[in-house]
Amino acid sequence: MNKLVNVVEELLAEGRTSAAKPAASTLEVLNKLGNVVEVLLAVRRRSPDEIDVLEVEEQLRSVFSDAERAAVADVLALLDVDVPEIIINGVRHKQVLRCEAPYMTSAGEVRIERTLYRAAGERAVAAVDVRAGIFDGWLTPRAAKLACFVVAETTPANAAEMFARVGGMTLSRSSLDRLPKSISGDWEAHRLAYEERLRDEVTVPEEAVTLAVSLDGVMVPMKDGGRVEKRAKARAEGRSPSGPAGYKEVGCGTLTLYNADGERLMTRRFARMPEPHKRTLKDTLAAEVEAMVARRPSLTVVKVADGASDNWTFLTRLHPEGEEVLDFFHAAEHLSRALAAAYGEASPVYHRQYQRLRRKLREEPDGVERVIRALRYLHDKFPRRKTIMTELAYFRKNRHRMAYAALAARNLPIGSGVVEAACKTLATVRMKRSGMRWRHHGGQAILTLRAWHQSGDFDRAWDLLHQARVGQIELPDNVVSLRARAAPMRASA
Repeated sequence: MNKLVNVVEELLAEGRTSAAKPAASTLEVLNKLGNVVEVLLAVRRRSPDEIDVLEVEEQLRSVFSDAERAAVADVLALLDVDVPEIIINGVRHKQVLRCEAPYMTSAGEVRIERTLYRAAGERAVAAVDVRAGIFDGWLTPRAAKLACFVVAETTPANAAEMFARVGGMTLSRSSLDRLPKSISGDWEAHRLAYEERLRDEVTVPEEAVTLAVSLDGVMVPMKDGGRVEKRAKARAEGRSPSGPAGYKEVGCGTLTLYNADGERLMTRRFARMPEPHKRTLKDTLAAEVEAMVARRPSLTVVKVADGASDNWTFLTRLHPEGEEVLDFFHAAEHLSRALAAAYGEASPVYHRQYQRLRRKLREEPDGVERVIRALRYLHDKFPRRKTIMTELAYFRKNRHRMAYAALAARNLPIGSGVVEAACKTLATVRMKRSGMRWRHHGGQAILTLRAWHQSGDFDRAWDLLHQARVGQIELPDNVVSLRARAAPMRASA
């Protein structure tokens, strides 16, 4: 309590003597904080039966928000400069206008007096925006951070309603739709440098012994996916339009660390909008693996994916060498298709043989060879059933990636469930809602934000963007600010 009294006394003294005139005075901030006390005193005068907790909570939320807005407005006003000329990041800017402008804080909108400056051939900029690192022209850093976090999880319309109900910050649907795209544009412009910074801050747990790298993809609806053209082409060729016309593949990748018991310790997730051969995603995964192995050379690298040839072209060449594992559950699906082609999926023989061979594939050292022999027998018995031959070729091609019993004995992963879950949580649950269609830029904005969150990088990534926005302001040698600089406030012990 003594500390609070000392701070209040110093604030009052500063409010009486400072030549600076903030948009919201020190006394106004203190008065609004006093409203909190008034609410509490009013509650204490009531009997317990007269206290409505919901009502009190809403009153406290309102008065605390009022105080927070006044305080943030005061801080923003202190960052303003009102002189004929300033130097922003080494470039001279001349004053063009002084006016009042709105800013959205995490507690709601405030308005302050600010001065705009312009360099030759450039747009006007406010000194407060440069010093504070304002986003989208009016969002304070924390307001922008909260807005991006929420809209990464739900639609702009839902986010706008949520903020309205929670109170404080109010943003329109269009603002919430625009902001992630702006953030993503900044990130993509310096992505390689930012990703390197994030990699440098990743800590490899001491107990980590295995690093699994996986990639996969999921189809998402695109506005520029050529849906109409593909359907028209099918009709012109006499075919019935079917399939996911207008969809393209989002690439997802994961890096997962496991301990000696095979327990998952941490996962980093990545996602990129459709592009040929997932080039950007593969480059990112390669850089991540290289950095993690350089930090812990003793890690056993395991490369896990389904049977897609493009995945294995990348994983096989990925440095360093490691164990290659074809996802067991995909292998089991191929086994099921072969047996269903031979016996029929409803046949008791199919179910009996599938369970037997599936167990051998997973648990016996020569399981894949036993499956190959069984499928070869079925092919000889049913030579015209092409599905059996196709699946037999699949097992022969990938037999070196199906040593499941040996891998399991070493507590190494045999499934790609982590990356398949990433496909669902990064892309499917957010990007495949009813009526949604995406363009590349907007979709990447959402994927980037969700990948930060699910990898535990959201705060670090946001700090990188924020620091990049904060600029340096200097006064020219022949210019002197008439505003007295207030002494820094300190709390007494």
